[in-house]
Amino acid sequence: MLTTKKNAAMAAVLAAVLALPVAVHAAPGNNDPANSTASSVVTPQMMKREVPDKFKRRLVRLSTNEAPGTIIIDTNNKFLYLVEGNNRAIRYGVGVGRDGFGWSGVVKIGRKVEWPSWRPPEEMRVREARHGHVLPVVQQGGPDNPLGARAMYLYKGNQDTIFRIHGTNQPWSIGLNLSSGCIRMNNKDVEDLYARADIGSKVIVVGPGNKQGDVSFDDRGIDLLRTIFGG
Repeated sequence: MLTTKKNAAMAAVLAAVLALPVAVHAAPGNNDPANSTASSVVTPQMMKREVPDKFKRRLVRLSTNEAPGTIIIDTNNKFLYLVEGNNRAIRYGVGVGRDGFGWSGVVKIGRKVEWPSWRPPEEMRVREARHGHVLPVVQQGGPDNPLGARAMYLYKGNQDTIFRIHGTNQPWSIGLNLSSGCIRMNNKDVEDLYARADIGSKVIVVGPGNKQGDVSFDDRGIDLLRTIFGG
C-alpha cells in the first residue's frame, strides 16, 4: 500500500513538472500590459499583474561553454542563469531596462550588500523631477527600498558601472522592461543568488548593442530529474 501511494505521489509530481513551460524563446503575449517594453509609467493594471510561472526559479538544462559560477543575463527573454556546469544551471526571472535603458557587456560582481541603501544618480533625480517625482539623495535599506533585500554591484574592471543585480519592492515587475538598466529579481530569488555568487563572478549581459560578443548558451528546459529528486 505504501509503495502504491508513493508511486502515485511520484506520478503526480512528474505530471506537474511536465506541465511546466519549457520553451523560453517564444514571443511575449500581447495581453501582458508591459510586454511592449515601451513605458516607464507604472499603471494600476501593471501593479495587479501576476508574474507568469515561467519566471519562477527553475533548475534547467543549459548548454554553454561558460565556466561554472558565470552569470548569463538574457535581457530579451528576461532570464538570468547561474551556470553550474555539466549542462546545468539555475534560471531566475528578472526585470530589465525599459526602451533606451537596455545595455549589454561583460562585467563582474564588484561588491555585495545586504539590504543596501539606494543612491539614485543625479541624472535620474533630475529626469524624474521633470515628471513630478522627487527622489531622495539617499534612501536607507529596508522593505520599501527599491533595491530590495540584496544588491550585487556590477563593475567593469575596477570601475562601478552604476548597474546592479538587485531585489525589488515591486515583485510584479519581474519579466518586464521597466528599470533604468539594473537587473531586478524578486527578493527570495536575489537572496538565493547572493548566497551562491561570489565577488569577482563573471556576468554576461546579452542585450542591445551586442557588446557582450559571442555567447554560447542554449536553454533546453526544465531539468526533470533534478527538479523531482534534487541534487
